[in-house]
Amino acid sequence: MRTIVLALVAIATTTGFALGAEKNVILFVTDDQGCDAGCYGNPVIKTPNMDRLAAEGTLFPYAFATTASCSASRSVILTGLFNHANAQYGHMHSYHHFTTYDKVKSLPVLLGSAGYRTASIGKFHVAPEKIYHFDTYLKGNSRNAVEMAEKSKDFIGAKSDKPFFLYFCTSDPHRGGGTADDLPGKPNRFGNGKDYPGVKEVVYDPKDVIVPPFLPDTLECRAELAQYYQSVSRIDQGLGRLIEILKETGHWDDTLILYISDHGIAFPGGKTTVYEPGLRCPCIVRDPYVKKKDVVCNAMVSWIDITPTILDFANATPTKYKFQGRSFLSILDKENPKGWDDINASHTFHEITMYYPMRVVRDRKHKLIWNIAYPLPYPFASDLWAAPTWQSVWKDGPDAKYGQRSVKDYIQRPEFELYDLEKDPNESKNLADDPAYGSLLDEMKGKLKKFQNKTKDPWVLKWTYE
Repeated sequence: MRTIVLALVAIATTTGFALGAEKNVILFVTDDQGCDAGCYGNPVIKTPNMDRLAAEGTLFPYAFATTASCSASRSVILTGLFNHANAQYGHMHSYHHFTTYDKVKSLPVLLGSAGYRTASIGKFHVAPEKIYHFDTYLKGNSRNAVEMAEKSKDFIGAKSDKPFFLYFCTSDPHRGGGTADDLPGKPNRFGNGKDYPGVKEVVYDPKDVIVPPFLPDTLECRAELAQYYQSVSRIDQGLGRLIEILKETGHWDDTLILYISDHGIAFPGGKTTVYEPGLRCPCIVRDPYVKKKDVVCNAMVSWIDITPTILDFANATPTKYKFQGRSFLSILDKENPKGWDDINASHTFHEITMYYPMRVVRDRKHKLIWNIAYPLPYPFASDLWAAPTWQSVWKDGPDAKYGQRSVKDYIQRPEFELYDLEKDPNESKNLADDPAYGSLLDEMKGKLKKFQNKTKDPWVLKWTYE
């Protein structure tokens, strides 16, 4: 008996877990946030709580959504399956009506079966509910993350012999809501201009914001970026209050926190695209049982890996059910782990009117985009089309420059886009038609086909029947 106890102590010491340690989980998902935070190198935006969380845990500079669409991406986050495998191809609400296969097993259901009490607060946006079922649905203004945190306090602090899983989803910084009559054009307000109890609004001067290269440096774009920054800072205060509540309830040292966005920033060239600003997202993870802090892990991870990682932490990985992602729990204390050097993306719809399937393979240096419906003009999400940032350039005609591309090149895309991301991080020079890159193009196509075959992508047929 003494030998068994000593062996268990040795295992606990090796893994970093204390015997009998509780393993609570908070998955914090924002809505349309790019890598815009102090800890991601933006010196203007004020995100002290995100920055502190990164200092306490692990920051991933190479974290990616698999699709830059809200419902579709959330289904990947909660199932560990690509959209073409789980069938949530686009939005679930209204007439869009995309839903997940009945056979799919989601993260909250699997954790519930493993003995967790589960709760969701804020944006849900996946269907059907029975596939994504939570024990409890908490109510709170999803534009006020501080209020959401307060509404979650009783659930977090409840006396229970069960660990908890809290799915915490803001509607910030999604376009819409609020009032912003100072903006050119009145749709798209980023939730600002309303009274949010507990929030001290951080307002930004448009002249101070950083305009990324994929966007036009116009008055309209700067005004919208300032509004977007304000919305992100509101989220940050909610994160700070949530951390305070964990400490107040005694759960700071037994709760895994993952902070991510469903996909990239809601500007044309970001959201709904598979370009870097659409797929590349913040990912900050604090595992209380990992001793090493302030780690920058350069592994390439994607949202297909979120469910396997959380289940790994909870010791709840099912033995007879397969995911298409893998756990990154074991690399949280490593800067350059081996074997994490490529990701894939699979996008088909956003709104029902936006059929434009794209498949992606990306490694450390190169990226291939296959625009399967390339003869079609690229479809716009209704909020992005109305965005003053786009309209201010669109009015100047097809040759006008929108960031690194002309308007016409943004709308009418080639079948293949091949980029050298080391030399061209802004994806402005397509190498697919350059004979010098013919062998690389073939190599990347091969990788893409392999991914599609492995994940049973229906669109793999397009390689052969056309």
